[in-house]
Amino acid sequence: MQMVHGQAERDTIPEAEVFTSMQSVNINGRTLYLTAQAGTFEVRDEQNKPIALMGHTFYTKGDKRESETRRRPVVFAYNGGPGSSSYWLHMGILGPKRIVVNDPDYTPASPYQIVNNNFSILDVADLVMIDPVGTGLSVPLGKAQFKDFWGVDQDIRSLALFIRQFLIANDRMNSPKYLLGESYGTFRNAGLMNRLLKDGIALNGVIMVSAVFDLRTLLFPPEDDLPYIVHFPTYAATAWYHDMIPDKPTDLYVFLDKVRKFTEEEYTPALFKGDRLTEDEKSAMAAKLAMYTGTKADYWVKADLRVTNSEFFAEFLRDKGEIVGRLDSRFTGINQDLLAQEGNHDPQSSAISPAYTAGFLDYLYRDLKVDKSLHYATSAYERKGFKWDWKHEGNERWGTQAAINTGVDLAEAMSRDPHVKVLILNGIYDIATVFYGVEHSISHLGLTPEIKENIIMKYYEAGHMMYTHPPSMAHFKKDVADFIRDTSR
Repeated sequence: MQMVHGQAERDTIPEAEVFTSMQSVNINGRTLYLTAQAGTFEVRDEQNKPIALMGHTFYTKGDKRESETRRRPVVFAYNGGPGSSSYWLHMGILGPKRIVVNDPDYTPASPYQIVNNNFSILDVADLVMIDPVGTGLSVPLGKAQFKDFWGVDQDIRSLALFIRQFLIANDRMNSPKYLLGESYGTFRNAGLMNRLLKDGIALNGVIMVSAVFDLRTLLFPPEDDLPYIVHFPTYAATAWYHDMIPDKPTDLYVFLDKVRKFTEEEYTPALFKGDRLTEDEKSAMAAKLAMYTGTKADYWVKADLRVTNSEFFAEFLRDKGEIVGRLDSRFTGINQDLLAQEGNHDPQSSAISPAYTAGFLDYLYRDLKVDKSLHYATSAYERKGFKWDWKHEGNERWGTQAAINTGVDLAEAMSRDPHVKVLILNGIYDIATVFYGVEHSISHLGLTPEIKENIIMKYYEAGHMMYTHPPSMAHFKKDVADFIRDTSR
């Protein structure tokens, strides 16, 4: 009876489906032929029960012997959100095709350009684009529900299970292994690399695109000066880009070093004083803040020297009737409410999202041959009841959540595996995950000097999705390819 019941239960569970196609990519004049497998993979829990179909696209280089395949690096990549599918990285920089957008301007409606991606990483590694449960084709199975996957620790667990089982299923457990995440994907990376290490899977490297590890740097909690401090250099960089700096220095990086010094030595102590700062001191500080950001001193006085990123979006170009982008402050858009305290939309997202969405779906169903009856969720917000559980093991104090921070996992993983390297890619004009916030987090991990040397920081004169910017696209490819080559030998 048990066997009959088990079979009946199994028959109600949808099976994984993979759609195979042959693709190619030309990189620096050399054509690579690829096998692409797009579809779903059944993930099982620790008791071997099916819990999810995980959507993915797996690219492997063709015409190779099995021994060569096993030595070839494999990169597991995803976007962030939380709740975003992976099509941004897939069609922006990693896969064999990419979407062309009018950076840093609005891209007109279709037909969109889907072109060969000369900047793909497929010449140095095989690639698995992953869509976490709730995004893409990924859905729960059996008794599992969406909420079982929607949280910091739940997400880390499900991705760890997928990666382990996928490596085994494809005979790649002994291949050089990498994680590549963007935005919340970097927050995920830090926890996931530690979870995988505890499960016996050491990584060769982890690539962080537009990183965040400590969510205080983004959330502007009450009475916490840190987010104001770490955002300020990006406000100044934005003013430099838009020519709003008096006597603008010619070298952006020299300018930013000056801004970092001012932020650390003058702005931070002023905020720390709180209401003990005199009116004269506040006025003097407001004048300096205004000078560095192309804004008005009285605005900083009214803000008590503390301006959130959303307030900056609305204020910075208010006199021109415009707002600047959150994901990339090089982008500007129309401000429909000139009295608004905060920005009402993100011009960068508005400028490129239709091209990425339509272009990817065309590629998914037409080129990758995925069944057109299968719905691809570009975001988990399409799913009813999407809500993220931000609790994270190791962040508790006195029986309550004291932080939302996976930097502790990053530090533990790097300290317990002194060979793993971490590459962090920062967009200077990214006001979603600011570069100075990452620098602050790294300098507060408590790493030994030898371990800290395993972290490589790169900077791009672009935003959160630096790969929309053609010069940064080329730098991205070189930085990532060099990193994989250097760490997979």
